[in-house]
Amino acid sequence: MTQVLTEDPARTGAAAVATLIRERRVDPVLQPIVDLATGAVVGVEALARGPAGTDLERPDQLFAAATRAGLLGPLDMLCAERALEAALEMPRKPPLVFLNAEPAALNQPVSERLMRLLLSGLPFRVVTEFTERALSTVPAALLNIAGQSQELGNGIALDDVGADPMSLAFLPFVDPEVIKLDMHLLRNPSAAATAEVCAVVSATARRAGAKIIAEGIETAADVATARALGADWGQGWHFGRPARPADLRLSTIATETGLRASRPGLHRPVGSPYEVALSSGAHVIDEPAARRALEQVATAVHGRPHVVVLGSYCSPDALAQWQPQADQVIQQALYTAVLEPGGDEPFPGESCMIVMTPHHSVALCHRTGGTVLRTEDPAAVASIGRVVLQRLTAASLPAS
Repeated sequence: MTQVLTEDPARTGAAAVATLIRERRVDPVLQPIVDLATGAVVGVEALARGPAGTDLERPDQLFAAATRAGLLGPLDMLCAERALEAALEMPRKPPLVFLNAEPAALNQPVSERLMRLLLSGLPFRVVTEFTERALSTVPAALLNIAGQSQELGNGIALDDVGADPMSLAFLPFVDPEVIKLDMHLLRNPSAAATAEVCAVVSATARRAGAKIIAEGIETAADVATARALGADWGQGWHFGRPARPADLRLSTIATETGLRASRPGLHRPVGSPYEVALSSGAHVIDEPAARRALEQVATAVHGRPHVVVLGSYCSPDALAQWQPQADQVIQQALYTAVLEPGGDEPFPGESCMIVMTPHHSVALCHRTGGTVLRTEDPAAVASIGRVVLQRLTAASLPAS
């Protein structure tokens, strides 16, 4: 059996990965996450490893082979199961365990084994890590899993923030408990881009009560830099290399992390965009005022690098009355996704447009023959945006 796993994965990848999954031969390692102010361990991140001494030991090669074999989903689910099993083997358990989620595998249902583990009364909270790729490629699946996590009392983290402009653009919609700064920010603390990213992240964290993690900390100097960038917690070789559960040596373990409580329902709002806007206290304006508002938005977001535009319309006539002003806004966007009427209207009798940047937000929701609702409250705009994101399918997503 071992011989199969050590052969060239280009020739035997499918058989090797299938065997690995069947025999559950994923052996996670765990790396500490430390409070930068106290030095106490607040959690560990579980990192997947294939069988030692094989071509599939490294996670990049393992996941690449699984992708080629069409087995990425089963492998990702096995990695999550084994991560929790490994965390339960730790002699001393910290308050948080971080798991990575592969965006390309988010559409699959949670396995029976993983659900049993999550419902077993774990002695720690689970924080599931996503990258911005998940929300831009499988938004409905991400919001569904985030919603499940919140309902179970767990949390979510947005990983690699700053590596791609999309991570800041989608930050308000994810609204994570933990924001993980990409490693290159720590390596380039004086760069203008670093200052911009950290300013947005710090403002978001203060407003929402999120924790910030700096990755790649290797020295005491890195600790000081991470704190200067606004990080609360840190991760890297300075605090410990990834190790098997039995070999993990955790000194001081935090009894309280300060991680905010879960918020069931946040990622899966109920109702249409108009209904969510109405319940959020949006105010009524007429259609000419709505067109003027879109012109004002186009001016406000001009030159902004992180503009997200979401929308839907129920008929060509409904779109036509806002089309010139909407096009002005869309031209500024980093990411745009609009639900169009097909066999069914996305939201019968309704049209909406949501514009979100780290510094500006607005939602306009219209009912045919009725009123237009407008709100600039960031939390309300994000909630209305999530209603649209829940309905996005592969057919309605913008081309990459």
